[in-house]
This record gives sequence, C-alpha cells and structure tokens, in this order.
Amino acid sequence: MRANDPDCIAKIAAAIEAADPIALLADLVRTPSHPGIDRQEEAVVNVLERYLAGFHLEAKRVEVAPGRPNLLCTVSGSKPGRHLLLCGHSDTVPLNAGDPGVAFSAEIRDGRMLGRGTVDMKGALAAMAAAMVALHQTGTLGAGAVTLGAVVDEEMESLGAEHLVRGGFSADGAIVGEPSGNRIYLGHKGLEWLSIEFLGRAAHGGTPQAGINAIVAAARFVSRVTAELVPRFAPRAHPLLGPPTINCGTIRGGDQPSTVAASCTLTVDRRALPGESYSSMCAELEELLAAVRAELPGLRTELRRMPGGMATMEHVAFVTEAEHPIVQSASSACRAVRGSAGELGAFQAWTDGALLSAHGGIPTIILGPGDLSLAHSPTESVPLAEITEAARIYAATALEFCAG
Repeated sequence: MRANDPDCIAKIAAAIEAADPIALLADLVRTPSHPGIDRQEEAVVNVLERYLAGFHLEAKRVEVAPGRPNLLCTVSGSKPGRHLLLCGHSDTVPLNAGDPGVAFSAEIRDGRMLGRGTVDMKGALAAMAAAMVALHQTGTLGAGAVTLGAVVDEEMESLGAEHLVRGGFSADGAIVGEPSGNRIYLGHKGLEWLSIEFLGRAAHGGTPQAGINAIVAAARFVSRVTAELVPRFAPRAHPLLGPPTINCGTIRGGDQPSTVAASCTLTVDRRALPGESYSSMCAELEELLAAVRAELPGLRTELRRMPGGMATMEHVAFVTEAEHPIVQSASSACRAVRGSAGELGAFQAWTDGALLSAHGGIPTIILGPGDLSLAHSPTESVPLAEITEAARIYAATALEFCAG
C-alpha cells in the first residue's frame, strides 16, 4: 500500500487511535529520565518495551552503559524494500528552577499535555511507537522494514546514537523526531562548545602595569570576534542553513577587585556549516588569539573543546537533499495526512541526526510534534493533536519509503 491510498490512511489512523499514543506519552512523561538519576533512561525503556510487548512487538535492548540501554524494534514487510529508521532519544534535561508545578505530571489542559519531555522528545517517541504498532497490526507494510530506535544520552554526549552508528547499524533513511511542529526539516548546523583560557600574571590593583590582566585579554578577544570574525560569516551563508554563528556564553575570571586577574575562562558556542570542521573553526579563533597575545606580551591562551559536549564523534552539520526519497516520501505522507507538505526548512538546534547522516551514512530528516521554543522550558507542553498526527505521518512515510 501507498501513503496516498485513502483506505490505507484510514486503516492506519484507526490503528493509531487504538494504540493510544497519548496514554503512552503520559506514562513516559511520568517516568523521569534526566541526568542525576541512577540508571537514567532504564525506567523509560521499561515503559516503552512493555507498551510494544502489549501489541506483540519484540524489542531488543542494547546496553550502552550500565542501566542505559538503547531499545530497537523492527517491523518488516514480506517483500524486499528500503529500511527506515525512526529515531528518538529517551533522556530529557532536568527540571528548571522555579518549575510552575507541571514537572512530570503529564497533566492535560486545553488540548495539550504538560510536563518535562512532552516536546523534547517523548512526544515523538510515543508517536513513533504507535506508528510501529499500527504498521504491525494492519499488515500494511508490504515491503522493506521500519526500525524504532530509542537512544540514550542525546542531551549530553549522544552516547546512544554513537553506539548505534559504531555498531554498524544501517538504513536507507531516517527520521529524527525532534520538535518541528510536524514540518520537514532537511538538516541543521554543526555544534562545538569551546573553552578558551587566558593566562596572565597577577599583580596588585594599585600597580596594574606590573601584571597581565586575563580579563582584559578576554575582552579584547571578544571584541575581535565581533569586529573581525563575525563579518566573515555572512558571505559564507548556506542557502538553507544561513550563516555560521558564534556566541560567547560565559566568562569567569579574577579573584577580587584589587588584584590583576591572572586567569579568565571564556566559553563559546560555535555553529558550523557543511564543510567546516573543528580544526578549521579553531584555526580562525587561534588567529584572533595570536593577535591578542601580541598586544599583551607574556599572555598565554589555551583553546580546547569543552568536556561533556560529545563522546567522540564530531558534531558536524548536515543537509539532506530535497530530492532524496526520504524527503519525497515524508512530503507525500504529510500531504496525505494533513493536506500539505509545507515548506522544507532547517532545524535551529543540533540533533543526533548529524551522527546518523554524517557518520552513519543514513540520509536523515527531522520531523516531530511540538514547538522547539518550549523545549527545556518550565512551560514545556505539546498539542495532543500533533502526537496523533505525527504517528500517522511516520506510518505513512514508512509505507511510501519502504515500498521504493
């Protein structure tokens, strides 16, 4: 069957309703899986595994770290065809300070579910699981295979996605369910978190000329970034992703007002385009640092990647061509489910999709329920209608894509 078959779409929709992704999402949200919890994602994986087993779907756990398993579940057609990966992460960020009280409640209010993870991204996981159930229950997947991959640790080092890629997992296409309002995003910029340490020389505040002020050095560097580096970005703009960006996020230095600061540390968020790399970005920054060192003889600087931002794989950019079958299949599914494919766009945050695409060789798109601006926020919530809509789009995309 194809995604543009009305009878097929109706059958899938009925099966998704019976699979009740909203109830599954509530169970997932009520099960915290943020950093600081022992065996962080295990309880969420238990919920997901029990749900799939209730519909006679067998899932496989792959231990990434103690108590932190990826979960894989596959539905196969009877004929050869393409393999589609539906990928989502089972971890969340912690609650915000001053959370208004929704926390892990999964409260439903005005057609929305509230709570941590509703948007990022247990909503997509619930929709993906329901799509798997619908494909299995209806027998509509005549060819190929669909795998649900629930991976750990996306919010920190992407250990789960790295483990999937390093383990040799292969597919012909993937959908990462980060919140896009169920629109199709073709890729996003790369991401590096960098730490720059300025090492000067302490002196009394009454004789500042005897020291080398590391805070002043950092300020001069930030000024050069703004005046010299940022203007270089606009001419490099990618047709879809736009220009690269840099943000100086934190600065810490000095001991007290009457001491020349001997050290200062600046942290930077650098968003990259295809073709840029960690080494090329560092080279540009080192050029500016060299100029600051020349102005302040005796100053030392150290530029490095911040720990905890990634496991081993570089967090590069990726873009999937609009003509690729995964894009065309998702567009067809969106037209069948909601009447329009919408405009193809770019995601504004980094996702595991870059690891799947750039390092795993799997053409990838981003499509999931929810609004990115609500992710990581104390007002995180998702429209219930987008959960069921996403499940229908995932299933319809599988029918179209896997048939080839």
